[in-house]
Amino acid sequence: VLTLAFTGKANCPYYAKAELLADYLQANLPDFRVHKILQHPDKWEQWLHDICEMNGWEHTQSPIIWRELLDRGGKGRLLGGVSDFLEHTQRYYGITSMMSSEEMLDIAEENLKAYIEIEKEEEEIKNLVKPLQIWITSASSPICYQLIPLLANGEVFGMTTEISIHLFDTDEFKEVLCGIVMEAEDMAFPLLRSISKHTEICEAFVQADVVIVLDDGLLNHEVQSLENYIREVSKICQVYAPLIERNARSEVRVISSGKNFVNLKAMLIMTYGPSIKPENVIAVAASWESVAKAMLARKLNINTAGIKDVIVWGNITGHNYIDLSHAKIYGYDCAIWGPDDFPRPLLNMIYDSEWVHSELQSAQSSLSSRISHSVGMLPAHAVATVLRYWYHGSPPGEIVSVGALTTGQFCVPEGIVFSMPVRFQNGNWEVMTELEINETTQEVLGCLAHELIQ
Repeated sequence: VLTLAFTGKANCPYYAKAELLADYLQANLPDFRVHKILQHPDKWEQWLHDICEMNGWEHTQSPIIWRELLDRGGKGRLLGGVSDFLEHTQRYYGITSMMSSEEMLDIAEENLKAYIEIEKEEEEIKNLVKPLQIWITSASSPICYQLIPLLANGEVFGMTTEISIHLFDTDEFKEVLCGIVMEAEDMAFPLLRSISKHTEICEAFVQADVVIVLDDGLLNHEVQSLENYIREVSKICQVYAPLIERNARSEVRVISSGKNFVNLKAMLIMTYGPSIKPENVIAVAASWESVAKAMLARKLNINTAGIKDVIVWGNITGHNYIDLSHAKIYGYDCAIWGPDDFPRPLLNMIYDSEWVHSELQSAQSSLSSRISHSVGMLPAHAVATVLRYWYHGSPPGEIVSVGALTTGQFCVPEGIVFSMPVRFQNGNWEVMTELEINETTQEVLGCLAHELIQ
């Protein structure tokens, strides 16, 4: 049996001519076999160089045709190009090709279209079985420990999406990471394909689909100034951002979380990683939303889940503003009753307006303390919630607050990471610029933006 291997550029008319003749021979000769390997035009030169170097051949054009000698233990014998193949078929079989140049070009164009379609289908199939690569920095933190079960149980990325989790931290936390890996493996999550630890910086973010940045400075103003902590955060992001650019996937999504400087970390990653898409970097504000809702629920003596659309403006882990002007309340027991999906303006239900304007807004230090002393459940839940919305959409009509790069929305200066109301849809998010804000809120936003810029 004679087996010939045909390889050429997908859009090569000479490959098309040789291929059609080879198909005819295979259909009409019992001992003639063809093995076709198409290559994309952009990859052809490198592929040809590699195959010739490996086999000791000299050939520079498309197609390249060789006889496979696998049944004899050989690596293959070069036949040549299209002219050599036509000469071979004329000599041994008395057959040649009379295909016109126009026909050759038409078939070459069809070959390229078919190649691209097949390549796309194969990529889609691979994506169905290829796990999502999740990288978590500062992975020895309690937030990461609480976050892993939330990511691995299927509720964040979907019940059919497998994930691989990569834990990254410094070498001093190597033993902690080993313990987390062992415990996660022992839990045998069906969707957790693998979990691994990394302490070498050169390994960070390889093929990452999602990067969750948890690095925090341990704020102690008696030891260091605020400026020194900001420099530390800047140094970390200066290392991370270029690595994300180089090692991660082009559509990587970066989540900035933790207990401090979340706006700054998101801003610096964009600054030091200019090729990272700004819309793919956000800072998580859901912890503040949750704590504010819980405080309101205690005041109203209702379930926290019944409070929606609380907006967090500004510097998430710094000075921010809890805006209740769009907040709604569901399932509240009062004189007016309706179905479960019947909302009421929250401010109308709080008769103690003094409490709203004084205690709630002045409770920032109390809220900040609750978040900073969290053992990890609250910020972990916040990260998982935002990721779930990013991949599957936020509840219709519901407001979500995230820190994102400003482009002039709500008269906030451009180019800073500022917490704003957004909606998630179809794997993307957009700022809800249609929301109306009053003059008082506008003044507060101006002050928050000025302070954040400073």
